[in-house]
Amino acid sequence: MKRTILKLAGFAALALAASAFGTGCSKQGSKPEIVKVDFAYYNPISLVLKDKKFLEEELAKDGVKVEWIHSLGSNKSLELLNSKSSDFGSTAGVAALIGKANGNPIKSVYVYSKPEWTALVVRADSKITKVEELKGQKVAVTRGTDPHVFLLRALDKVGLTEKDIELVPLQHPDGKNALEKGDVAAWAGLDPLMATAEVDKGARLFFRDPSLNTYGVLNVREEFATKYPKYVEKVIAAYEKARLWALANPAEYKQILVREAKLNDAVAAKVLERTDLSDPVIGDKQKTTISAAGDVLKKSGVIKPETDVPGVVNSLIDPQYVLRVFKK
Repeated sequence: MKRTILKLAGFAALALAASAFGTGCSKQGSKPEIVKVDFAYYNPISLVLKDKKFLEEELAKDGVKVEWIHSLGSNKSLELLNSKSSDFGSTAGVAALIGKANGNPIKSVYVYSKPEWTALVVRADSKITKVEELKGQKVAVTRGTDPHVFLLRALDKVGLTEKDIELVPLQHPDGKNALEKGDVAAWAGLDPLMATAEVDKGARLFFRDPSLNTYGVLNVREEFATKYPKYVEKVIAAYEKARLWALANPAEYKQILVREAKLNDAVAAKVLERTDLSDPVIGDKQKTTISAAGDVLKKSGVIKPETDVPGVVNSLIDPQYVLRVFKK
């Protein structure tokens, strides 16, 4: 395993070098002055990338600066991308679909993790044990995120819809607080907040289904990708270096999450045991998973019923950049 990781790390380093060579003779003006990248506690690899400064080191060779922007959730990441406040944003795959279907000009170009980062959560003293028992209850959720879609799909499995519950739209930290104060009966949680609620307050994940969690994907603004395709590859190559470093250094990886997200060791360990970093190449698997979620989104009215989900997904998922990185 260690030999494989070192070999892959060599590939990532070569990819960075090759990408740098490919843009070394670019015409003046063909490079950005600054690349704006988000970081998020639900994307631990972004925390490694930010901490280790792999991207800064690479882009400094071209005189390009890096700006880091904090995303609180997929919906906020999409807002940053749509407003051009960021160039690269971390979201759940299905959140990227929602954004794309609603006119956000983005491409999903890399898989930063395959997490089980959402479940339906109740307090330790709750009597709720089944999704059916949410009927008529207040449920906190952040609209336009994987937890929101997870909730919709869980309801759909038992013949219910969003109209059968009292949905309370709150950003993820506020949803956790509302659950703990008893203002809502349940919460569609998101790690690391969900793991914190488990460890610190004894919160119970009463409905889990890893297959309903869509992938963690890195998105780029289409305008940026069109103008600076080589810099999309540079960002992906730096992400690869961070991913491989995390696999090779699990203890320090956990400590970065502990420090940056202000978690204790037990919470960080729970988050990371639910986070699969094994396959970063985006493609058909993500298309299948996101398309399945899109069908429920149409049924629930989150996206327009006339939306061509397969067409939107095909336009969203763009593997060309990551495939070029891996070929170098």
